[in-house]
Amino acid sequence: MYNQKLADRIREALMHLPDVEEKEMFKGICFMVNGKMCVCVSGDEMLCRIGAEQMEAALENNAVRQMVMARSKPSKDFVYISEEGFQRQKDFDHWIQLALEFNPKAKASKKKK
Repeated sequence: MYNQKLADRIREALMHLPDVEEKEMFKGICFMVNGKMCVCVSGDEMLCRIGAEQMEAALENNAVRQMVMARSKPSKDFVYISEEGFQRQKDFDHWIQLALEFNPKAKASKKKK
């Protein structure tokens, strides 16, 4: 189960964009922008693809942790933000903005055949 209210907040924040698709993944829902993973809701957390350049500064925030992939490999592009890190609208907007700024630089996932 994932936080529906958070999903609605993200949906509203992205509704001005022409190419947004929702996919179920990471035990929640992921918002694909221009065919690339951008922002997800996993449980009560937000998962944002912000890129390696923003990672160090983001991890200084106590509400943020780096995503760890299978086999304990840290992801260089994704961070989880706990509820306290996006409760205020200003903070929520900050994470959405970072994810949208990184989106043009992000690599698209390989299409499954």
